Amino acid sequence: MEIATNTVVGITFELKVSKDEEAIESVPFSVEVRDQEDPFYFLFGNSGLPEKFEAEIAGKKVGETFSFVLLVTEAYGEAQEDLIMSMPKNQFSNENGFEPEMLEEGNFLPLMDENGYPMQAKVLKDLGEEVLLDFNHPLVGFDLHFEGEIFEVREASPEEIEHGHIHGEHGVDHDND
Repeated sequence: MEIATNTVVGITFELKVSKDEEAIESVPFSVEVRDQEDPFYFLFGNSGLPEKFEAEIAGKKVGETFSFVLLVTEAYGEAQEDLIMSMPKNQFSNENGFEPEMLEEGNFLPLMDENGYPMQAKVLKDLGEEVLLDFNHPLVGFDLHFEGEIFEVREASPEEIEHGHIHGEHGVDHDND
């Protein structure tokens, strides 16, 4: 079966990222590896992944490999200043399920948006009573270097198509991957 709209795709891959700033290109470094013990699954055509990513693997079959680069503009774009904001520390209390060490600089806080979808924010700075958070996608500003293999392709169930995401693959819900 070929990868097409409304197929569930499982891939193994290594993702490396690089920045291209003022003619100084950084060496790509690895940020995520998904192997056969923990493949990455998504609903093709409704994955929330960059369009170019889906275009690169469309039509492939199980066992085929891929290797491509998404430039910043094809991936998650540049950081948006308005997604960096300070919030009162008391919103991140023990009662709300947060531990003090979670607010250390560089950590990612697991949060929910107003619709109950999981999201994350990176802690940029402790401002005393407040904390400065970055709600940009963790991969903004980076070129993405993907290398991997198609692990599984199957038809999505009517429920998966209706809900726009998959259930049951290793207990992971891929709404916002």
